[in-house]
Amino acid sequence: MEGEGLKCIGSVMEFLRFSIGASTRIQKEKGFAPYPQPQKWSKNNLGETVNATPKQKKLISLSQFILEEQLKIPHASGEFTALLSHLVYAAKIVGREVRKAGLLDDILGATEDTNVQGETQMKLDQYADNAFNQSLKICGHLCVLASEEHEAIIPIPNGYTIGKYTMAIDPLDGSSNIDTNVSIGTIFSIHQRLEPNSKEPGTEKDLLQKGHLQRCAGYIIYGSSTMLVLSTGKGVSGFTLDPSVGEFLLSHPDMKMPESGDIYSANEGNASYWSPEVQAYLQKIKSIEGGKKPKTARYIGSLVADFHRNLLKGGIFLYPNDTKSSKYPNGKLRLLYEAAPMAYIAEQAGGMAVTVKGERILDLTPKELHERTTLIIGSKKEVEEFLTFVPK
Repeated sequence: MEGEGLKCIGSVMEFLRFSIGASTRIQKEKGFAPYPQPQKWSKNNLGETVNATPKQKKLISLSQFILEEQLKIPHASGEFTALLSHLVYAAKIVGREVRKAGLLDDILGATEDTNVQGETQMKLDQYADNAFNQSLKICGHLCVLASEEHEAIIPIPNGYTIGKYTMAIDPLDGSSNIDTNVSIGTIFSIHQRLEPNSKEPGTEKDLLQKGHLQRCAGYIIYGSSTMLVLSTGKGVSGFTLDPSVGEFLLSHPDMKMPESGDIYSANEGNASYWSPEVQAYLQKIKSIEGGKKPKTARYIGSLVADFHRNLLKGGIFLYPNDTKSSKYPNGKLRLLYEAAPMAYIAEQAGGMAVTVKGERILDLTPKELHERTTLIIGSKKEVEEFLTFVPK
């Protein structure tokens, strides 16, 4: 077993070194690699000769970043690193198809199918689901996979290696917005299986773990650029896809969510169906009493897009339950696929995530794959203010 582990590490390291080398070579060809550049000199306002050579930004690829992080962990096997490479591969394929929206008939529009929640599946929903499933279930590093689009777990096919990780994925969040060219995204959550040394196929129980036990969580946002934001428990990092080299490059190191913000995101069309506490909070943050400036409403209708804006600018996102709804009495967002991974990123970036009752999202144990929850997530001080309206 030890020999196989060393062989696995060696092959993963070799693959990543090759990827990094290829990326660096292409970057050099494109003219922005760290080649020594001819220095330029000019005179400043005092007549002094100064170096006017433009400073070049150090470019770090996702592969290089993960490899360097892995080297900091004693006894790392390389499985997690390789798992992310399969995820990124599928994300690049989905990102490519998103950019073709409007040009191909098989990308836009709805299908005649519905998913497990009874929601109409968009064409791109199915494409993204197939892309991620085909790449991940045969990667050799998962013991079980779950997708928001499937009622049951997705087992690892016979003949493929059983790994020690689980993954829950929302292949395409906000896909109803694709026809209007609004940002959409992919959300993923990775846990270690309950018995890491087991070589048996994983079960639903391996997936139903508390959010704070996640080994990694992240999202890919397909917008004006394609960006991957992830956390492995040591802060949050953002990588932007450079199409010219086909690599995700570190663009937002050590991302921090502002402690407070002026933005709130909520579908106020349903406000009449929300609890008195939520309505009172909204009335407070919109009030101009005493000359106070009200908060600004910004709601896209795509969790990834709304959260990403608030992560960068500060603010709060609210998705409470409709008190008069028989279909979603406990809220509409999925705990396993949406709330838990986004809560993990929020807390790693200095924010908070709770339910309308004030429960910490990462302390909740999912009882089933498609369990629903309410979600209040965002800047620390904004969520703390919301909690003052929650009955003790």
